[in-house]
Amino acid sequence: MKELLDCADRYMKKVDWKDRVLMQVALCSMGVMIGTSASDKAKKPVRFGAKFLFVTTCVPLAIKTASVFLEVKPECKKIY
Repeated sequence: MKELLDCADRYMKKVDWKDRVLMQVALCSMGVMIGTSASDKAKKPVRFGAKFLFVTTCVPLAIKTASVFLEVKPECKKIY
């Protein structure tokens, strides 16, 4: 498992933001396909699972993104 995670780390260092966006769009479309293929009886648990996964994955990403945007680099500080 550690080797698989190391390989994923190496891959993520090589890709740019466009590749990451394409990966996210592909995963989103796969989720939509799975969600639309669920039976009427199973749609409620599928929706709950999708909402849970969305919140648990997007909140940490949003926090990390906000911290990157809000960090002040020493060379960017204004001199007053």
